[in-house]
Amino acid sequence: MSLSAYDHVQIARDKDRLKGLGLVQALCDEVIEMHGDRHFKDDPSMFCGCAILGQHSVMIIAQVKGTNTADNVHKNFGMNQPEGFRKAIRAVQLANKLNIPIVSIVDTPGAYPGLGAEERGQHSAIAHCLYAFASAEVPIITIVLSEGGSGGALALSIANHIIMFEHAIYSILSPEGFASILYKDASKSKEVAELMGLTSYDLKAKGIVDEIVDESKSMNAAIKDTKIKVLKQLELLKTMSKAELIAHKDKKFRKMGSDYGH
Repeated sequence: MSLSAYDHVQIARDKDRLKGLGLVQALCDEVIEMHGDRHFKDDPSMFCGCAILGQHSVMIIAQVKGTNTADNVHKNFGMNQPEGFRKAIRAVQLANKLNIPIVSIVDTPGAYPGLGAEERGQHSAIAHCLYAFASAEVPIITIVLSEGGSGGALALSIANHIIMFEHAIYSILSPEGFASILYKDASKSKEVAELMGLTSYDLKAKGIVDEIVDESKSMNAAIKDTKIKVLKQLELLKTMSKAELIAHKDKKFRKMGSDYGH
């Protein structure tokens, strides 16, 4: 039986689903984590660090949720604070300095919209993170693992190549938020999920993501497939010059949606 769009939403949000840090540990060796944004504090919901992936030195930037209630509270349920995005910018700058590729992992319901976050410049932090990714002179590969919500997800997704797990979702906001705006009724989230085109299949068809990771066998098999896909792209992208990498991203994102509705 085929799954509905809202079925994908529920799978992506499952509390027992693989988390960002788990994927980092499965893909990489010799991880050295970075802490702090050099402005205010550290954000535990944003993992950044240098690692070995296959034969490549890489910079990992991953949004992480908790594995239990206490850990989720500590990691703010994967909703990044401004400090998280500023830490990600630090990581991009270091990757540029070391001339190593970036692998980002997206798993967030969205950037944290709290008063304190806004007072500390959430909008500015996201904007500067978008710019850092867009202007990075090294290869960037993004993996959309589970939830890819709004600007919080986009901030880590200005990449040369985007890989999406089969049951992940990627959208401008949650189905509940979309239903509240469109129908003034959050209970209609199931039906609006179909309209939003948030599944991996929808996004692949529109050219927003480049590859889908099959989850039909097992998560272990999906992780192995992800590693193969990432390593293949690292080999392909390393042949590009710095200028070509930036131009490649620019062309990729300008093309998105250009044929939509025509």
